[in-house]
Amino acid sequence: MIERERVIKNYVEGYNTFDINKMTADFSDIIVFENIQNGEVNMTLTGIDEFIEQAEKAKTYFSIRSQTITAFHHFDSKTEVEINYYAVLATDFPNGMKKGDELNLKGKSVFEISEGKILKLTDIS
Repeated sequence: MIERERVIKNYVEGYNTFDINKMTADFSDIIVFENIQNGEVNMTLTGIDEFIEQAEKAKTYFSIRSQTITAFHHFDSKTEVEINYYAVLATDFPNGMKKGDELNLKGKSVFEISEGKILKLTDIS
């Protein structure tokens, strides 16, 4: 469990500092990423290249972003992490949110990790 937490913390630190190399340092090349909002999958990425491409785009959306881990829940092959999320928009969004608007969300991320590599990451909000 200590190794899983190290891998997850490394990902979060990379995310918070916009460091994609650090974010993906412990990813499997065949990583699967899913984003679920309000019970619906709104994004699925397969493979590290797709993830990096999307992560590069997402960096431009926020001037500040921060995930804070509030709890770890370990299961056989997964670790569920409760997250407090804060961000400041760097651009206007099509949904009416404006540059400078703040986001404060609670959610969770589920990491499937094998042999020190993240195989699947699911963000749920």
